[in-house]
Amino acid sequence: MLQITPTIAIDESELTEEFVRATGPGGQNVNKVSTAVQLRFDAVHSPSLPDDVRARLIRLAGQRITEDGVLLIIAKRHRTQVQNRADARAQLSELILKATVRPKLRRKTKPTLASQQQRVERKQRRGAIKRTRRSAASDE
Repeated sequence: MLQITPTIAIDESELTEEFVRATGPGGQNVNKVSTAVQLRFDAVHSPSLPDDVRARLIRLAGQRITEDGVLLIIAKRHRTQVQNRADARAQLSELILKATVRPKLRRKTKPTLASQQQRVERKQRRGAIKRTRRSAASDE
């Protein structure tokens, strides 16, 4: 059981792990041992996620989510399967935790009358400064 919040927990049966060979430096270890982890989580059909969290998770996942709604996390930072497995689960829980935060609603506001007047006055002052810089010949 992967505990995300007190109310959200993901069952192990919902997670699929596949071990593949990692790319990058590591010597012969890279060519012999499958240390990278591909963690798959079916976000669209998961009974563990509330609908609002699911929608935000899909939006946050971006390129990591497939057309079928499966979230794919690849962890290959470390040189051992155990560390990469823990890293992949940590990435998943961090992403779901971000999805639980409701975005603040934006309230439309209007500029105050005083701020509008200040803006116009600043523009007029600036225009006056530029007018004084003109040469007498260009005014004609």
